[in-house]
Amino acid sequence: MRTTDTLAEYHRRRDFSRTSEPEGGRTGPSGDRPSFVVQIHDATAMHFDFRLEADGVLKSWAVPKGPSRDPHDKRLAMPTEDHPLEYRDFEGVIGEGEYGAGTVIVWDEGTYRNLSTDRAGHELPFTEALERGHASFHLYGRKLHGGYSLTRFRDDRAGEREAWLLVKHADGSASADSTPDPARARSVRTGHTLKQTAEEAGAGSER
Repeated sequence: MRTTDTLAEYHRRRDFSRTSEPEGGRTGPSGDRPSFVVQIHDATAMHFDFRLEADGVLKSWAVPKGPSRDPHDKRLAMPTEDHPLEYRDFEGVIGEGEYGAGTVIVWDEGTYRNLSTDRAGHELPFTEALERGHASFHLYGRKLHGGYSLTRFRDDRAGEREAWLLVKHADGSASADSTPDPARARSVRTGHTLKQTAEEAGAGSER
């Protein structure tokens, strides 16, 4: 499938004459290792957006409580539309009346390595692992490190919304630390909170 096709839903939901979000256009890999980004989005409901580069786009999930470093935490991850690679650089305020209105900061970013295998232990391409409903990967982030897995536990064939779990592996980078309060969390790029980012954008301290 072409990148332009996978981004059709992303484009359908946005008016790029009114939002500063990137329209997209890059289709090649970003580097030697695929990238990931975790953004905090103060929309109607505050949440974390977990995005992994694959097939020229960012595969995306909304994670209400955010990724955890504790393997005991099973974090709900709801799939959202594919986003363009350029979205990993996006911070700012999506204006009122636009889809996803609210403030966005980059909470973590880095690269990842595919750890996905089939039952025989052979490596699976990452997108194939996602299609099968279970993908494992090693994160090399500024805040998140080590192995994680995404596992689909509900698909949309029964008329219910598809849902996944994001879980930390019990490895050397695991800890009892959970996810910080998103209202106090800071951007890895600017060191600013959501409130400070909104104020800088001229949006005021409250939406």
